[in-house]
This record gives sequence, C-alpha cells and structure tokens, in this order.
Amino acid sequence: MRVLGLETSCDETAVAVYDGDAGLLAHQVYSQVDLHAAYGGVVPELASRDHLRKLLPILKKVLDEAGGSKAIEGVAYTSGPGLVGALMVGAAVARSLAFAWRVPCIGVHHMEGHLLAPLLEAEPPQFPFLALLVSGGHTLLAQVEGVGRYQILGSSLDDAAGEAFDKTAKLLGLGYPGGPQLAKLAEQGRPDVFRFPRPLTERPGLDFSFSGLKTAVVVALRGRELDDQTRADAALAFEEAVVDTLVIKCRRALEETDARTLVVAGGVGANRRLRARMRAMGERDGVRVVYPRVEFCTDNAAMIALLGHLRLSAGQRDDLAIRARARWPMTELLPPGA
Repeated sequence: MRVLGLETSCDETAVAVYDGDAGLLAHQVYSQVDLHAAYGGVVPELASRDHLRKLLPILKKVLDEAGGSKAIEGVAYTSGPGLVGALMVGAAVARSLAFAWRVPCIGVHHMEGHLLAPLLEAEPPQFPFLALLVSGGHTLLAQVEGVGRYQILGSSLDDAAGEAFDKTAKLLGLGYPGGPQLAKLAEQGRPDVFRFPRPLTERPGLDFSFSGLKTAVVVALRGRELDDQTRADAALAFEEAVVDTLVIKCRRALEETDARTLVVAGGVGANRRLRARMRAMGERDGVRVVYPRVEFCTDNAAMIALLGHLRLSAGQRDDLAIRARARWPMTELLPPGA
C-alpha cells in the first residue's frame, strides 16, 4: 500500500510518500526556525500561515519525486497533539486529497509516529521493545508490544527534557531553537565546574521532572559574571544532568521489563552526548539501542506516512470529519481493529 503522509503539528511543514514494498519513496521537510527565531519561540498564528504557504509546493515536489499521485492508495496526516491551527492546515489538505482521489484517510498521533520512526531503518527493531520518547513537549518511557499497544511506564510530571533544554538555553542568552545551541555550547564546557541534580533518580519509579533543573542553573549562576566560559560550563553541567537522568531511568526500565531492545526517539534523541551514553550503556548491559536517523528524530512526514501505512493496511479508516487535537493522550490509542 502506498501512503501519502502530511505533518504540520508545529513549526515543520513536511510531506512524504511511503510504500509498503519499496519503503520510503520521497520526503521533504521545511523548517520555520528562521521565521520564529525573532520571537524566541513558535508563534502559533505565524506557524499556521506559513504551513498554508509552503504545504502545496512541497506536496507537489514530493509527489513528482514519488512518481505522481495515481499510485497513492491512502492518505495520513498528523491529527494531534500539536497547535490546532497548524494541525488544521494539514488535516484539511489531507482530507480533501483523499476525498478527491477516493482513497481512505486517517489522522494519526504525532508521538506514536516518533515511537515507530525507527521502523524506517534498514534493520528495524522487532516488537516488543522499550522506548524512550524524548522531545520538546514529551518525555516518556513506554513498553511497545505493537502498533497501538503501548504501556506507559513513566512520563514527565512537568517540563519535558526538550522544554528544559530550551528554557535553560534562553537563560544562558542563546537563541531559538535553544536545545541544539546549548548542546553546541556545552562542547566548550569544562567538566565538574558545576554539578546539577539528577531529578527523581534517588527514588523508585520511572517518571521524569526537569523543571527544577532550570532553577538549579539560576541559583548556580547568581552573582557570577556570565562570560562565555561560564556559560559553556553551565551548559555542559546541565546537559550532563539531563543525559544522566535519562540513562538512569532507561536502565531502571530495562531491568524492570527484561527488555533487550531500547528505542530512543524524538528530537532530543539527536543529542550526541545522549547517543554516546546510551550506546555505552547498551554495550555494557547487552542491550540493543536503536535510533531513527537524525533527520527522522525531529518532526517529519516519513514517520506519519509509515504509521498511516501500518494502520490503513490493517483496515483502519476515518470518516469524512477533519480532526485536529491539541491534546491527545497516548493512553487513548488502540490497535487497528480494536
């Protein structure tokens, strides 16, 4: 089954075509980073309007690269969670195309797409596996038994890891998007100048809490001159605290579930320090650690087209309604046919 996927949940406009036999045929992502940088974060109305401007040209380019629209057998779009206005752009276009082409359409869950993104790789993980989903808006650990079969083992009680990266980057005077800039600055940091807490690691459980880390940075820098080296030292200590916390929680979850495969997905999954530490843990404990390629860690339509293929080929369909959900708990997801 050949599926067109559209992703417009936040500040990336993305289109992809996935074929069940041939794999990913074409994909494009346009980032709105430059548009929002002047405001220090995503402006929802600007994001929606930019999706309107960019989606159709990108769609045409991807369809041309994939061989045209005649072979498309289904359409998938990100239905949520995300910015409602941005979601509505992709949902309306997807639903309209499916109606015109007389093919089935389905709205899919953005975070489920991230969880299953490693299935796009040449050696995909086999179900079941343990997954760490770590992004700007979500940090959670889930046991993945199959499509739509997820047991949430732990989640963020306040700020997600990516959100904490962005807030701390702003505190250090870095631009938007803050996470990648903080990680780059941390490369110049000196170890052991600062030491920040590893939240919730000294008590049982698999939940996360990162809001206090920003406060710890504020307290540590109070009264200090914020020269370049001090900022780099703080960035390194902060990054190490987040990475250590994620590794400790993943190792604990692996021990509790006896899982031998760990998937790390989401935007923060592109962080090089996190990848190195997870790889070292896997080698030490005999666990296979799997990532999507870096371009599929951040928001993209390839994962949406793949997820659409998995659900549509299993017989799942949506009616003619256009659905956009700002909030959509993963606990509401069901396997196809359930």
